Amino acid sequence: MSSLLIRNIKTLVQAENQPRQVVKGADMATLPVVHDAFILIENDRIAAFGPMSGCPERADTVLDASGRMVFPSWCDSHTHIVFAASREEEFVDRIRGLTYEEIARRGGGILNSARRLQEVSEEHLFDNAWQRLQEVIGYGTGAIEIKSGYGLSLESELKMLRVIRRLKETSPIPVKATFLGAHAVPAEYRDRRNEYIALIIHKMLPRVAGEGLADYCDVFCDKGFFTPEETEQILKAGWRYGLKPKIHANELGYTGGVQVGVANHAISVDHLEYTGDAEIAVLTKSDTLPTLLPSCAFFLGIPYAPARKMMDAGLPVVLATDYNPGSSPSGKMPFVIALACIKMKMLPEEAINAATVNGAKAMELEAGYGSIAVGKMANLFISAPIPSLAYLPYAFGSNIVETVVLRGKVWEPPSRQ
Repeated sequence: MSSLLIRNIKTLVQAENQPRQVVKGADMATLPVVHDAFILIENDRIAAFGPMSGCPERADTVLDASGRMVFPSWCDSHTHIVFAASREEEFVDRIRGLTYEEIARRGGGILNSARRLQEVSEEHLFDNAWQRLQEVIGYGTGAIEIKSGYGLSLESELKMLRVIRRLKETSPIPVKATFLGAHAVPAEYRDRRNEYIALIIHKMLPRVAGEGLADYCDVFCDKGFFTPEETEQILKAGWRYGLKPKIHANELGYTGGVQVGVANHAISVDHLEYTGDAEIAVLTKSDTLPTLLPSCAFFLGIPYAPARKMMDAGLPVVLATDYNPGSSPSGKMPFVIALACIKMKMLPEEAINAATVNGAKAMELEAGYGSIAVGKMANLFISAPIPSLAYLPYAFGSNIVETVVLRGKVWEPPSRQ
């Protein structure tokens, strides 16, 4: 058995004696901490923590964290990090005045990524996604969900999901896979969308489920993409194959996406930039988690989700990066937390709860991840010397992650291996 002891921790963040599965409403403003603390890790699990007065005398490896804080790793429950190429030319188009929907109608956006992905090898996709995975680990992420959806054909969707499976098998952090064949309607099916939906239901889903390639089924239920009726068709088919729903909803308008997600028992409904009283009322009567993606709103210049209103209604808000080449080309969770505070008026404590405990819940990983608790996986990071918890979102341009620990071992980024 190997052991790691981190001593003299200024503040041990999200330290739970009684682990919470999810944090809702007013409780999101409460973040359990231990000041002047230690944490003991044995093998890959948290064995003990508490004030320095009870610190063990020795361990195989000892780290001194004087002036530093220790956080549980971020749990990023919504990403698209398997893609073939960046889309900065569309970024310039938006600067010139085109909207996201206008770019999509011209064959850009998701269809652009799909064309490029179909042209590259599985190996190329894996190598690039692996680099992005290392990048986000360096930002403190310790669990991640990855979607397909840039294939939009049977073979290319399977190719993406095989890459995600390979990432699962080789990654030092847990990876959840989501099938998103209904990300957009391919150009060749524009006038026969029912045929594409039939392809998803009768060809793609059986192969995806038969090969065990996904944990969840997603649909982009929004203006210009899939209707609530089409979404329900696909989600019900996904359920028949054992794939639970996690859907994109209400990024571009009030489209009924939240309602169809809740009606089909989605684990989460994600985006929610357009969320009103009706959507909040439906969510409060369900176990479906509202997942907010503020870096998408930031990058596209669209409204931010009403996080404050959601929490005031008693909801458990989740934060994720939406890392993708078109609408959120960043996997930096500390920046997402800063945006949540600056633009959505979340307190630092609320944003950290949303990115840890609630993020783990949105991937059904809450039993082992999302907080500092005895028996949980030792995925955590040590900050740079910082004066307070609020400094993390306040200093939004600074790198506050100094040391990453995964499965109880200090993680070395590839450049230092």
